Amino acid sequence: MTARISLASLILLLTLLFAGAALAVKPDEVLADPALEARARTLSEELRCMVCQNQSIDESDADLARDLRVLVRQRLVAGDTDRQVIDYIVSRYGEFVLLKPRFSLRNALLWGTPVLLLLAGGIFIVLTARSRRSAPAAMLTAEEKAALDKVLGN
Repeated sequence: MTARISLASLILLLTLLFAGAALAVKPDEVLADPALEARARTLSEELRCMVCQNQSIDESDADLARDLRVLVRQRLVAGDTDRQVIDYIVSRYGEFVLLKPRFSLRNALLWGTPVLLLLAGGIFIVLTARSRRSAPAAMLTAEEKAALDKVLGN
């Protein structure tokens, strides 16, 4: 009896775990053409929900995510390619809407600057340490040596 309860609990838990993504796309959003719907789902997985920010619009049930899903489907029905749909959404919402940002000089600078700064800092530290080691020790003048001997009691 307890094995059945445990199995039923496990099934219920798994059902609840995966129910969120299944409920995000409403039945009235689904396109009649299965090929277009598959493209829409693929594109929706690449776009970030601007409200949730850690979910794609395909997974999110926020109103803005729904609006974006509908917009994607409208653009596909209008005959846009996948690239045109993504470009249209990016032109309206900015590159932040992409879950995987495009490679650009701006993004390369954004991600590369900390690495370059750490590298420059490391080089600076190494060169400074080397120059201190190779610099000759300062010699005391006769007056300074006499003053030091006086202070030390020699």
